[in-house]
Amino acid sequence: MNFLITSPNFPSNLQYFALRLKEEGVNVLGIGDTPYEELSDNLKYALTEYYKVENMENLEEVKRGVAFLIFKHGPIDRIESNTEHWLVNDAELREQFNVPGVRPNDLTKTMYKSRMKSIFKKAGLPVVEGYLVKSEKDFKKALKTLKYPFIAKPDHGVGTSATYKIENKKDADFFLENWDGVNYFLEPFVDNAELCTYDGLIGADGEVVYETSFYYNTTTLEHTNGADYSYVVESKMDPKLQKYGRDIVKAFGMKERFFHIEFFRKKNGEYVVIEYNNRSAGGHSIDLYNYAISDDLYKVYAQIVTGKLEEKPVFKSKYASSVSRRDGVEYVHSNEEIHAKYGEDIKMSMRLPKVFSEIMGDEVFVILSDTKKEADELVAFIHKRR
Repeated sequence: MNFLITSPNFPSNLQYFALRLKEEGVNVLGIGDTPYEELSDNLKYALTEYYKVENMENLEEVKRGVAFLIFKHGPIDRIESNTEHWLVNDAELREQFNVPGVRPNDLTKTMYKSRMKSIFKKAGLPVVEGYLVKSEKDFKKALKTLKYPFIAKPDHGVGTSATYKIENKKDADFFLENWDGVNYFLEPFVDNAELCTYDGLIGADGEVVYETSFYYNTTTLEHTNGADYSYVVESKMDPKLQKYGRDIVKAFGMKERFFHIEFFRKKNGEYVVIEYNNRSAGGHSIDLYNYAISDDLYKVYAQIVTGKLEEKPVFKSKYASSVSRRDGVEYVHSNEEIHAKYGEDIKMSMRLPKVFSEIMGDEVFVILSDTKKEADELVAFIHKRR
């Protein structure tokens, strides 16, 4: 089997996909714009061949690289980066070279918020009504129904890029003055609710192999405004959330992929589904899952791809907290105090890449605990500011 990983070196934890695939007997190939000598020793060991391009954003150049690798190693069986940034390019490459997996047409239902919403509704999931607006006329028509505050976000977009919280007429006028003409999706702002997820890994048959849920300390929109960031993997999942999540996975029909589905959890225990992401949560999230379950999902993924996963694994989970801090903020407790207090429960302590720092902060701690109370207490301890 030939497995091509695009941009295999970033984020650095994704090198474990290459390693685990090699251990399962896969011929692992790589293509990226990082010089070979700058790759980690792990990647150099795992990759049979690495093709360097000048610019990974130049899809035609990347296609020439893929064609060379096929000429040398034979047909490619899988192409994957496991990152959001390359989802579209990966799909284009699969289409061009007739490789199994997600194609461009498949991505339309996971990249357009209006199309996601229609799938959620068809599957009977709880949603808030949204409005697709393509013109100022559409926007003003939606205003007759929407109440302040509401959220305006690009229909085709990721994260909180170009997202507005519109709280009054002044905000609405500002949005119209700065609107760049792309289609926007408007929906009511959900107040007094916790942002949480249904995350996991789908097997070759479309069934969920691994599932988990985590909750955030703040909304993603607040993270971009400088709030401290944390998210906590829960040891047990609410059966209602589990059912909703499984129904969504079935409705979208993906296979051999990680997924990341966002919900609002209201104070009364009800849920509202927000969006489906056709990849794992970002950054070091797969490592966070692994620490929570004391297992290796990189290996499970490799076994799914190679058809070696004979039965669905059973995982036992603890609470695993990812807690970040920002440079330039004066915190009450020093790093030394954090290490002294939590000791061996700290499974990771590292600086985050700059590309993640705007949302996630500059340094992160991953810490295990047995209860939600302990998890919330350690987040408060690390985030306490002077």
